[in-house]
Amino acid sequence: MARADRRAQGLARVAVVVRAGAAPLWWLGVFAAAVGLLIPGLTGRRIGVMAGAALFVVAVAVVAYSRRKRYATLGRAAARAGKHDVLQDRAVSVRNWRRGHRWWLLLAWLVALLSSFAVPVAGGMLLAGCAAGLWLKAAWLGRLERAEDVLLWVRVDWLAGNGGRPAGRAVKAYRSTGVAAGDAAPGGARRRTAALV
Repeated sequence: MARADRRAQGLARVAVVVRAGAAPLWWLGVFAAAVGLLIPGLTGRRIGVMAGAALFVVAVAVVAYSRRKRYATLGRAAARAGKHDVLQDRAVSVRNWRRGHRWWLLLAWLVALLSSFAVPVAGGMLLAGCAAGLWLKAAWLGRLERAEDVLLWVRVDWLAGNGGRPAGRAVKAYRSTGVAAGDAAPGGARRRTAALV
């Protein structure tokens, strides 16, 4: 293993980063869709809702299944985390991702809201579909982690230089720990019980 890889690193859970945007996208999408119901738009509400439902299904599929091969490849090749590596808390990982993407989230919401004047509801349902896709992808990662009996982590500095994408080009490898490490369960959700020590 290369010497650089042996240095202590800050690590964030891959699944936590994946699902960090799901909740804000969901609520922004629901709000935009609700406002869209009040706007007749150019196409009318009925066509808008039908178009939104189609966009929701497409967004769920695209987001949930995109880059799964890369996630799986990085997961299988994950090196064991060192004892001096710093495991980032779930709340910190979520907060960092949302702070780094707050303007993109706001822009997406504004676009979804304004699109209701043309096709009511559709933009909001697209955002909600992206959120559902992220939750499904995180759940898939959780099944992957349980199957391998590990938790997958990514270096924080690679995330920062890669727009917060845990499977982007800047991410060279994952690290792994046992399933009791950290404060998030497989799949990135909060643990229901305290982590074992």
